Amino acid sequence: MSQVSVPSSDRIRRDFLDFFRAKQHTIVPSSSLLPKAPNLLFTNAGMNQFVPIFLGQAPCPYEPSRAADTQKCIRAGGKHNDLEAVGWDTYHHTFFEMLGNWSFGDYFKREAIAWAWELIVNVWECPPERLYATVYAPDKAKGDPARFDREAYDCWAAVMAEAGLPPERHIVRGGKKDNFWMMGETGPCGPCSELHIDLTSQGNTRGSLVNKDSAACIEIWNLVFIQFNANGAGGFDNLPSKHVDTGMGFERIVGILQNTQRFHDFGAVVSNYESDVFRPLFEELEQLTGKRYRSTLPSQAHAANLSAQERIDVAFRVIGDHVRAISFAIADGILPGNTDRNYVLRRILRRAVRYGRTLSLLREPFLHRLVDAVADHCPADFFPELHARREQVRKVIYAEEESFRRTLDRGMELFQNKAQRQREQPSPAEQSARPSAQKNFLLSGEDAFQLYDTYGFPLDLTELLAREQGGAVDAERFEELMKAQRERSRVARKKETVEVSSVKVETAGQFCGFETLECQSRVLERARMKDKTAVLLDVSPFYPEMGGQAGDQGSLQHGGEIWKVTDTQKIGSAIVHVLAKSTETLAPGDRVFASVDKQRRRAIERHHTATHLFHWALHEVVSRDAGQRGSFVGAEKLTFDFNAPPLTAEQIADMERLINERILANEPVHCFEVERRQVEGRSDVMQFFAEKYDRQVRVVQIGGQAGQLNGFSMELCGGTHTQASGEIGLFKIIGEAAVASGVRRIEAIAGEASLRKTAGDAQLIQRLAARLNAPPTELERKLEQTLQQQKQLEKQIKTLQNQAAADQSRSILASARKIPSAEGRPAIPLIVANLGAADGKTVQIVAEKLKAKFSGVIVLGGGAGQSAILIATVSPKYCPEVRADEIIRSIAPEIDGKGGGRPEFARGGGKNPEGLDQALAKVESAVIRQQQRQTSPPAATRCPVQANRRLFESAQPKTQ
Repeated sequence: MSQVSVPSSDRIRRDFLDFFRAKQHTIVPSSSLLPKAPNLLFTNAGMNQFVPIFLGQAPCPYEPSRAADTQKCIRAGGKHNDLEAVGWDTYHHTFFEMLGNWSFGDYFKREAIAWAWELIVNVWECPPERLYATVYAPDKAKGDPARFDREAYDCWAAVMAEAGLPPERHIVRGGKKDNFWMMGETGPCGPCSELHIDLTSQGNTRGSLVNKDSAACIEIWNLVFIQFNANGAGGFDNLPSKHVDTGMGFERIVGILQNTQRFHDFGAVVSNYESDVFRPLFEELEQLTGKRYRSTLPSQAHAANLSAQERIDVAFRVIGDHVRAISFAIADGILPGNTDRNYVLRRILRRAVRYGRTLSLLREPFLHRLVDAVADHCPADFFPELHARREQVRKVIYAEEESFRRTLDRGMELFQNKAQRQREQPSPAEQSARPSAQKNFLLSGEDAFQLYDTYGFPLDLTELLAREQGGAVDAERFEELMKAQRERSRVARKKETVEVSSVKVETAGQFCGFETLECQSRVLERARMKDKTAVLLDVSPFYPEMGGQAGDQGSLQHGGEIWKVTDTQKIGSAIVHVLAKSTETLAPGDRVFASVDKQRRRAIERHHTATHLFHWALHEVVSRDAGQRGSFVGAEKLTFDFNAPPLTAEQIADMERLINERILANEPVHCFEVERRQVEGRSDVMQFFAEKYDRQVRVVQIGGQAGQLNGFSMELCGGTHTQASGEIGLFKIIGEAAVASGVRRIEAIAGEASLRKTAGDAQLIQRLAARLNAPPTELERKLEQTLQQQKQLEKQIKTLQNQAAADQSRSILASARKIPSAEGRPAIPLIVANLGAADGKTVQIVAEKLKAKFSGVIVLGGGAGQSAILIATVSPKYCPEVRADEIIRSIAPEIDGKGGGRPEFARGGGKNPEGLDQALAKVESAVIRQQQRQTSPPAATRCPVQANRRLFESAQPKTQ
């Protein structure tokens, strides 16, 4: 056979798009992985960005009304979730590209089918006799909708007859499961027609393997014909416009074209991973690990007895897939976090880190080193965001992996201990829950929850560890404990409880504070609240603490007396007014005049409307996925928590500028109620993912016309607000910091608080200028001079410290000794030294100097004032036998302290410098104990290895 030119993945992508460009399609950029629809975790199909056109909510912007694209997709959560299957076969992915061509009321079945055949047969040169088409034929016994798709059948028959193929053999009929697409129970739907290819060596299966879940005959393209509207009554009405929606898995077609030498050789195995999409990543992993990818596949999914090479190859596939998903998601502004899509991304990253252990990637983060291999082989003209944000992607991945690695070792040790205990002494409940010999242990829900709560192990990671060792996890009990924790958190957020006797708080009280700040009311009940009195009113202008907004303050008047209201809370539907002092005067039935502190309420309203402007500006400047994670709105300030990396000074300045521009524009602020269905699915109306809303929802809209849902900022919110943005006054961010892993908090002020802060800053600048004897305009130059002098001084100090440390390390080197090892293994070099009155920085510098000249274990101590410091380092060569963090944990109690770290470096601190000598005297015995453990591991931790596992032979990609 003559040499065949095999196209690259980039060439295949361009072939597809060039083909449809020639057919007058507009080539549309991939939309973000962050979907506009709030009910989606990720963009998971090519059609997502076109849904408004299909539903008639937006006009088609293309002329003619047709488009083609390659769409980034992630399927790792919700309805479409392939996460657990990745790595164990040839075709599952969390991230993939979907090639597609689209018609919006333009061409229909005849053109779509003819062009699909032309591209596959004429451009990519697939032998026609290997192709089979499926068409929709309802099975009325199963209640399949609509009717036989005769139109698609005739179109396929025409192209096949022209190629000399018998249509009755190459067209296969399928029911609703395989060949009818529906968006939901109601709405647009229609039959679909798939193109399958016979990948057997002879290619003569005559269609017998189509839709039989056979790896030897797989789907390569799905053509969906949207022509009906499901009316909800079991009927299907014709749509006024008919559409075409097609999808071809990019990784799949690349694997087929490259593995079959462009359809010229069907003797090799076809795999998505055997292509230049993954080869650069695998080559980088081979360089990092010294291990080779050899394409083996496990004979059973998640088998515990994999061969060594099968474990390696599964890890290669998992890491290769996951780092692509992580890189593209972060480039689109989706960051690892604790909720929703952010948590799914964190799970993907942690799963990749865990599989890195299989490849002995133990000592430092590694995933960030694969980002270049991802970006360099993804063309910048298709994926500009990945190239533009490459450095940010690396930084986010590094920080996330480094954070997880600090707990991974400890969590793994805990898992092994608990798994071993369950093997040896299962509880009666665990024994009854163990159905058969299929599992050799069942990890309790309590243990799985501890791994999650203390070490950040997602349940699926714990289940993965258990499966690898032939066990399982009590997931049902884990979910019970998670539910209980959420309930405890909810209860803990309640500030005080009100003892209400006769009034049903679910029905008590009506809020009138949107319209007025004072009114006549009637006391429904006087209740106890610790040492205070709480009053319930039938009508109240006081806004209760809710949704992050502080409760109103003010006063109640009755019979010449005035009671100060210091706080307002909501219990059920009742508004509870907390009085400054206990009173027996007010009684149920009394008429009172309720008045809100107007100045305080107006300050709160300014800050609340400012949070909406900040949320809008955050999306404009940072990322649309930088979502709200909490807020506080008070009279003196506002805080806003969000998931994003630390903000730069430029980003803060840009957001302040945008917000103040909108304030100066004095945009109207509209608050109105609409039906929930009017805002469902709208990405421009901010609403919490998966939040449960009432049938009627309140929208706060800045800009646009009232009730028209056309403002630049729109959020579902029940709080109080200004009537126009100009009432906010000057907006200023005064602080930005981390409050949790992946969560930042800004602190900001507006209105009078901002004016006071600005005036105070101006006075401070004047005082500094006077002290430095320079006009304010010269302060920056003076400050720069001072900083330069400080840097020079710090540099001199560091030089002196390094010289002293070098001298000290030379004398310490002479004290090095060796600890004999058991079973004839090489002795371990050891240095132990007390540096006396030395602070942590000095001890650190000496340790670094010693590491540069000495290979082995180094443990140093020092004491300054009332504190002591311990530092341990272990050279990579000896890490498999000795861990620095275990040394520190075993000796730190002698200085009344504790510590930890990584296998190669750890430090500890305590309050008893007098105990340093005792601590250092225990180092040698601590090292010896670790060696003894390494030479005699528990039998149960040894995994059986099944040698000579076959290379994968028949496993092939399935439908994406």
